[in-house]
Amino acid sequence: MSVTVLLIMAVALLAMLISWIVLYPVRYYARELGLLDRPGGHSSHTVPTPLGGGIGIYCGIAGTLLLGLFAAWLLQDPQRAESLRESVGGWVPANYWAAAALHAPGVWLRSTDVFCLLGASTVLLILGLWDDRKGLSVIVRLGVQFAMAAAVVLGLGIELTAYLHVGWMTKLLSVIWIVAVINSFNMLDNMDALSGGIAAIIATSMSVVMMTTFDPETGRPQLLVAGLLLVVAGSLLGFLFHNRPPAKIFMGDGGSYLVGFLIAVAMLMATFVGGPSDDGTLRPHAVLAPLCVMVVPLYDMISVLWIRIREGRSPFLGDHSHLSHRLVDLGLSRTAAVATIHLITATCGLSAILLTHVTLLQAITVLGIVACMLTLVAILESTRGRGAKP
Repeated sequence: MSVTVLLIMAVALLAMLISWIVLYPVRYYARELGLLDRPGGHSSHTVPTPLGGGIGIYCGIAGTLLLGLFAAWLLQDPQRAESLRESVGGWVPANYWAAAALHAPGVWLRSTDVFCLLGASTVLLILGLWDDRKGLSVIVRLGVQFAMAAAVVLGLGIELTAYLHVGWMTKLLSVIWIVAVINSFNMLDNMDALSGGIAAIIATSMSVVMMTTFDPETGRPQLLVAGLLLVVAGSLLGFLFHNRPPAKIFMGDGGSYLVGFLIAVAMLMATFVGGPSDDGTLRPHAVLAPLCVMVVPLYDMISVLWIRIREGRSPFLGDHSHLSHRLVDLGLSRTAAVATIHLITATCGLSAILLTHVTLLQAITVLGIVACMLTLVAILESTRGRGAKP
């Protein structure tokens, strides 16, 4: 198992390197591509900044997955595998080679799903890049997002399985979940390293859940989903090198749509209740792990929509009412606000990992900790604008 984990981590490292390298020319040619975010409006930066971060993230993810599928195709045939092993020689240790050959048939078996996900991801990337360049109406943006979500749910059968036995209900909730996660990451992209950092933390946390939660049908860890999530996380780390303050490039709508889509779908592909625990009890509460790890993006999205509607403004127009902006209003620097949100997200991620391995009573305690954390944030936010009392 340790060798397999190291192989997955090596794949994530490859995604990081591809993303990091690709973003250098993207930064250089951003103006020619029309991907430049200029100061003004609801933007808080002071200099024109490239918007093509999603291109590098996509190249890191797509390039790594395609190379992985090609390797799986080669290794699933014993003769091709043996020929390749002889040509590689001693560059790859025997135990790593054996682990790759062992999992190659299973990876290739899911190749159709991976190609379809890459196709939908490409559509969403193009949608976001066009929105970054020209601006699109809400109807067009949401229409394409719902179409891609429905295509995955209905076409690939990737959907929610939270003990709901109403087929249309689970399909509808699955589509809504994907669109909600896409837009939650899009709305978080308002400060340097914020959305990318949160997405990397969430993807890494859920990959740990997948590697430690067995699929009841196979009795094995869910390595394919874990690998997909770590590839996303690795590509995000390559992007964050360019996005760290002061950011040299922004994720843009293309990047946030892509990342939100893949993380949302990966959570639907996963099985969170891997059979009974050590004491023989079931863990139905484990299905709450995605909600637990996604607390911060969902809290930000819901609270921002509520503020805009309460104040009589359009819920679809950007502003400075996000959690990060509200923390800055409390007196934190922008860097401190981002770090605070990252720490909250990491705590929720660790809670999600625990949630899949504890009893019901312990799960209530874990969820209580997350609830207390959000309540504390809400209490702190309620002090905004209040002067000191004499």
